[in-house]
Amino acid sequence: MMTSPLSSPPSVTSPLAPAPRVLVVDDDADVRLVLRALLAQQGYDTAEAGGMAVAVRAIERHVTGQETIDVVICDVRMPDGDGLELLRLIGERCPRLPVVMLTAYGTVPLAVEAMRCGAVDVVCKPFEREALVSVLDRARRGEPDVPGGRGLHRLLGDAPAMRQCKDLIERAARGDTTVLLRGETGTGKELAARALHDLSPRREGPFVRVHCAALPDTLLESELFGHEAGAFTGAIRRKAGRVEMAEGGTLFLDEIGDITPAVQVKLLHLLQEREYCRLGATSSSRADVRFVAATHRDLESLVATGEFREDLFYRLNVVPIFMPPLRARQGDIAALVIRFVERHAGRLPGAARTVVEPDAIERLTEEPWPGNVRQLENFVERLVVLAPEGLHGTRRVGAADVERELERVVRRHPSEPPMLAGGLVEQRRDAERRALESALRQAGGNRSQAARILGISRRTLYKKLEQQGLS
Repeated sequence: MMTSPLSSPPSVTSPLAPAPRVLVVDDDADVRLVLRALLAQQGYDTAEAGGMAVAVRAIERHVTGQETIDVVICDVRMPDGDGLELLRLIGERCPRLPVVMLTAYGTVPLAVEAMRCGAVDVVCKPFEREALVSVLDRARRGEPDVPGGRGLHRLLGDAPAMRQCKDLIERAARGDTTVLLRGETGTGKELAARALHDLSPRREGPFVRVHCAALPDTLLESELFGHEAGAFTGAIRRKAGRVEMAEGGTLFLDEIGDITPAVQVKLLHLLQEREYCRLGATSSSRADVRFVAATHRDLESLVATGEFREDLFYRLNVVPIFMPPLRARQGDIAALVIRFVERHAGRLPGAARTVVEPDAIERLTEEPWPGNVRQLENFVERLVVLAPEGLHGTRRVGAADVERELERVVRRHPSEPPMLAGGLVEQRRDAERRALESALRQAGGNRSQAARILGISRRTLYKKLEQQGLS
């Protein structure tokens, strides 16, 4: 059972980093009050604007570095302007800033236009708090676009495993076939889904994401299919579902392995018949969308235990694409670190220049990163925030800084049982050992070839083999 976000502990901040800041743009003071309280409970700092003019000034201060904004929540209808105008302005002035649109006018054309103008999501009033928090967290965590950052440019890396993955994405994007993205948490499945959309014939249509694990059954059905006024208590007006919002584009079903049997039945009907029925409606609607799903779970095992429908699995698994874990593409770590440093250093006051020394990058490359790219980015963000300021305001990160923060990761908290820290270290060592053994098997014992498979230097390979007792 999902806990109400107002009673759950803050999940987006840590004592090591400043609270993320949200600009709330809405002319309704009561809505701003509710959002301020909700966001404070979730660990966000809030700035408010009661109209377009104030919001534009806040965005200009963000662009000039006088104020930091991490996410914008903006109402569509305001007395002194149109929220879509602000969305377009943000797209021109600061395209990396994510925007979530709020509207009490939940029409499909408006939602589609907002998506096309760059909104990461559209939330209808009155909003479900769990859904809004989920959307906001995703917007903040999401990979912002970089210049030219569409299609395969979203997926940074040139290791053999990543090249193979990109080739599959490029070929799968040409048609309209359902794609199932598989892989561990943090490997970039959403970026792959967006790349599929960018390269597909539906690229001019909306890309709409549904986080299937974030909502209980009743909310998930409403989010997917929409509802009619009076369909249930609190449904005071018709609401367009995500399937309807994705018309002509791509519907991305994230964490598909976590849906319940009841939702699986309705989703199977949607995939088979390409039609759906809004809650409370008396007739069905056609679904002109391309389906892309993703999961980190072993669906075959779930099918074997009866937790996941076999027929739904085959409907989803038409074109499976496996996203490689970071330990299988360690040669990409240096480029990822540079990208993440640029991103997070740009959010610091004054946009301080941050330099990562070669020995720090080498040390980062040696780690197995069981949480994959997401864990690496979070770690790099911490390094950037804590980097000491040197001459001319330049921040430098060296190997000693990396070691210090790695020790903090595995250091046992006084209230934790002693075996917890040791277990984490052991898991990291075991993951690295398995990767080394697998590469050596693939290379037939040829260590030069094994180093190329792992994307690391021979020197690093020999060092790791010695550490693991495999030399």
